Amino acid sequence: MSFQAYLKTIKEKTGLGPADFKKIADEKGFSESGQLNANIKATEIVNWIKQDYELGHGHAMAIYALLKGLKDENSA
Repeated sequence: MSFQAYLKTIKEKTGLGPADFKKIADEKGFSESGQLNANIKATEIVNWIKQDYELGHGHAMAIYALLKGLKDENSA
């Protein structure tokens, strides 16, 4: 599945896009200005996404990649 497909499915299931997740991650203290804090591990983000949004591991890792800056909303 492409990164764009993950983002599309996440939006369909949650109604939230990349900017929304960045804002929520900031509010939860996982990130600052949409960039993941250095001490936050992938597992913390995965657990948060799975628990709060009932998304699978791959979708949660897509959000992690977005917050970590590995991917952005224009990535393939």
